[in-house]
Amino acid sequence: MHLAQLNIAHLRAPIDGPELATFVELLEPINALADAAPGFVWRLQESEDDPTATVVHDYGDHLLVNFSVWESIDAVWTFVYRSAHLGVLRRRREWFLRIAEPYTVMWWVPEGHIPTLAEAMRRLEHLRAHGPGPEAFTFQEPYDSSEAANLPAAAEARK
Repeated sequence: MHLAQLNIAHLRAPIDGPELATFVELLEPINALADAAPGFVWRLQESEDDPTATVVHDYGDHLLVNFSVWESIDAVWTFVYRSAHLGVLRRRREWFLRIAEPYTVMWWVPEGHIPTLAEAMRRLEHLRAHGPGPEAFTFQEPYDSSEAANLPAAAEARK
């Protein structure tokens, strides 16, 4: 099993505004760091040619999404908290509004399966509605991949 993760953020200003210029400058090096990180599998990208392009979606113009797949919880945790990403994470209040409800979710997917953004948003809604469980969880309350491997969603993805 691999670990899918989604985190969302509400931008304080339009992505092309001067308030977010520093954040946009950091996108290319942080995305390159993620791409080269041990255990990284895949991330949703708007453009292969523009490393600063943010994902265009139907969930609102000021909603930034970061969606990726990793080999393990340890791999994504190490990238988030033990790399240069942590410095950017610590500055998030400069660029993003506070969100009172969960804004990040993880779940296990069969190796080789790339989930859709719609599935990721459903997982986030599930977490918000039902709390953490094998179907949708966080770093604070993780679930082992063996708990998710027998869920109907995992069986469906293997088909």
